[in-house]
Amino acid sequence: IFRCFCPVFFHIQMLWELVLLGEPLVVMAPSPSESSETVLALVSCISPLKYCSDFRPYFTIHDSEFKEYTTRTQAPPSVILGVTNPFFAKTLQHWPHIIRIGDIKLPGEVPKQVKVKKLKNLKTLDSKPGVYTSYKPYLNKDEEIVKQLQKGIQKKRPMEAQSVILRRYFLELTESFIIPLERYVASLMPLQKCISPWKSPPQLRQFSQDDFMKTLEKAGPQLTSGLKGDWIGLYRHFLKSPNFDGWFRSRQKEMTQKLEALHLEALCNENLVFWSQKHTEVETVDLVLKLKNKLLQADREHLPVKTDTLKKLETHISDIIRALPDDLQDILLKTGT
Repeated sequence: IFRCFCPVFFHIQMLWELVLLGEPLVVMAPSPSESSETVLALVSCISPLKYCSDFRPYFTIHDSEFKEYTTRTQAPPSVILGVTNPFFAKTLQHWPHIIRIGDIKLPGEVPKQVKVKKLKNLKTLDSKPGVYTSYKPYLNKDEEIVKQLQKGIQKKRPMEAQSVILRRYFLELTESFIIPLERYVASLMPLQKCISPWKSPPQLRQFSQDDFMKTLEKAGPQLTSGLKGDWIGLYRHFLKSPNFDGWFRSRQKEMTQKLEALHLEALCNENLVFWSQKHTEVETVDLVLKLKNKLLQADREHLPVKTDTLKKLETHISDIIRALPDDLQDILLKTGT
């Protein structure tokens, strides 16, 4: 990973922000391998957060989206492109963030690229390596990591060791950013005592941007990161990004499945046979059908339910059916419903 970022390592934090926010990014590299490696390194820099937009490690003029990505009539999409063709220096000039990678430097050489360059200066693929953008990072620059990596280059520290340092830096930065979101989203989960076996599982509470922002004052990234800057602005921007959308959908699915699983467990802990004896046959048949649907759902959606719980539910279903008149038993057993 460090080999890829080496030509632009002064700007790693800004690149992390751009990837986090799903900004349109172009990597211009001398070869397909360098282009691909750099795009993949960018995508992985926000791990464990999943990059949810499109990325093309090696994009060519023959790709079907070529026209869409090079048109100036609409804003570039949220995608990271890796290119090598000099033609792209002109056709992708309107993209807001361009990383120009020169030939990978040898260990011991410190790349000279302290300043972010203006996009208008990027005329050809012969332009000097660097980051061409007018983006203003939300967070203050972390000088420590730059010094650490710079020192490593001067001392000819192995690339692998530099990569370990960089990966740890990215991981800690991403975790500091995502933990407050994880904490807030976990609070949207209804309490277990709200789960009744005789009612549908409760819904998750709605995500409120304002409520989330209020939590940042006491439980924000400052608890785990010493970085200063406009964290609030970064979160606001992130909440509009495809990466947030993908992350939140995934969390929603997990929590909804957890609620379904808890509901299933609540049902298993009830004396269902006793319940059925106090209710009409129609209601009992309805319960059996619902329980069977629950079993199917648990299997289909891979709900986080213990095998013992599922077996217990199957036993409940069998016991309820056995307590019914023979004709109903036959119907329920024959149809498999």
